[in-house]
Parts: sequence; structure tokens; C-alpha cells
Amino acid sequence: MLETERLILRRWEDSDAESLYEYAKDPAVGPIAGWPPHSSIEESRDVIRTVLNGRECYAVCRKPDNRAIGAVELKLYGHTDMTDRDDECELGYWLGKPFWGQGLMPEAVRELLRHAFEDIGMTKVWCGYYEGNEKSRRVQEKTVFRYQRKTENVDVPLLHEKRTCHVSAITRDQWQWDRLYEAAAAVRKERRISDYVTCGEVSAAILSGAGKIYTGVCVDTCSTLGICAERNAIFRMLTDGEQKIRKVVAILPDGRSGAPCGACRELMVQLMPDSYQNVEIMMDYRQERIMTLGELTPEWWI
Repeated sequence: MLETERLILRRWEDSDAESLYEYAKDPAVGPIAGWPPHSSIEESRDVIRTVLNGRECYAVCRKPDNRAIGAVELKLYGHTDMTDRDDECELGYWLGKPFWGQGLMPEAVRELLRHAFEDIGMTKVWCGYYEGNEKSRRVQEKTVFRYQRKTENVDVPLLHEKRTCHVSAITRDQWQWDRLYEAAAAVRKERRISDYVTCGEVSAAILSGAGKIYTGVCVDTCSTLGICAERNAIFRMLTDGEQKIRKVVAILPDGRSGAPCGACRELMVQLMPDSYQNVEIMMDYRQERIMTLGELTPEWWI
């Protein structure tokens, strides 16, 4: 079972058949995703037993009543035609019409991506939607999938027709960078502390060796007592007992990302003299341009 702020994602049960039928019989739900509306509770029960029975298939339930209102699944190991790799999978989902427009499916998808990359070792997750399925497209955009390709004349076997399919994907590395950027953006807020001190104009997030995210903001003073956002984040990591850094992103006042200053680079080098070269720095988040600290600091004195 998986949980989010508002949802429980759990295995399907026979007792969910009535709820499944209530939402899957709606012609606005299934056909746009490539399957016909359900015609009876018995059919829905059979679908639970024969279709919604995959290892990573979950009923989407709201916490207050734990009632199934949709489905989300990671299709693994050959159960998808989007990839033949064991470390990649396909994401599929649908949601009952009364719950559209509430942000529930993006919430469920974000948790399933975390589960895919952190718990079951996936390196890439694929996802597709048929042309015209704007709600599915928006879910993928909100969860920062990267558009890959458009394929025409794709068979839709359950409806005996052909459609145009749009395919997107996200890698574990991209997902980690997205989480870092979001964490840094969440703490960036410029504010005046006193007549002499301001903070928050620049923010940063680092991914530690243990996979934890630490954030920090810059502190500017009227003397030399200020500190960069990157070092603030690093000091929080050190306080927590860690010392290895894997990735670094800093957000500048205009929202762009950029390279750490010399003092921040120097600190990282001295923290990790034998492996600092491998620390990844996000130079341009929008363009996904990444450099290593070794590339930024060739022939370092240490």
C-alpha cells in the first residue's frame, strides 16, 4: 500500500467491483483511454481478477472512505510494448469523472514515480495517451514527463480501431533533478531580516549520498558574515550526519539555475577530496544542462 496527502493506493479486491462499475460504466472514462465502458458489476469483478491484478496495479482511493475511484499501474517486465528493458516500465492510469479537476491523479502519479525509482529500481518510466485525451496529457505535463514521439495508426484492440498515440517518458535522473529544483524553489523567498541582513534571494538544494534532500538560502549582510545558499544546505547536511554530495542545484533571483561560487566549490572539494569530481551541478535547469564539479574545477589545488 502507498499513501499520499489525500489518497491511499492499494491492491484491488473483489469487493471493489461495485465501485469500479460505477465509474467505469461512464462512456467519458474508458473509450478515451482505449477500453469500452463496463456493462455490469460482474464484468467489473472479472476485470479486477484478470486485468487489475498486476504486481504494481493499485486502486486509487480517497483517505476518508478508502473507496476505489480509479486505477494507476506500473506495467513491468514485458507487460508493455513501450520498452523491453527490465529496469524500465510503463505507467497507466484512469480516474472516475466526478473526481476530475481536483489534482488527484497527478498526486497519485507522483507517488507512483517515487515508488518506481526509489523502491523497485526503475531507471525510466514511459507513459502515453491517445490524441484527444487532453486530461491525460495534462497529467503527464504536471508530473514533468518529457515528450518523446508521436506514433500514428496504433492498434486499439479493445475498441477495434487505430489511433494516434503520443509517448512521453521520465528517467530517474530527471526525476531527481525535478525534486531538487522544486525543493529549492519552495524555500526561495527574499525577505529583510533587519536593516543589515536580507536572505532568500538565492536558494539551493543538494542530494546527499543517502538520497536525502537538503535546502538552504543565501544570507546577505553589511559585512562579510553572509553565506551562500549552497553552503547553507551543505551545513544542514553535515548537521544531520552526512557528508557525501551527489547533486546540487541553485536557483538565482530570476528563476534560472547556475553554478556555485568559488567558495562553495572549495568547500565541496575539501569535503570530498577523493570523489568531488563526480558531484553533478545543474547549470541550466530549463535546458537540462549538467556539469560535474570536476569539469568546473579542473586542476584543483588539493
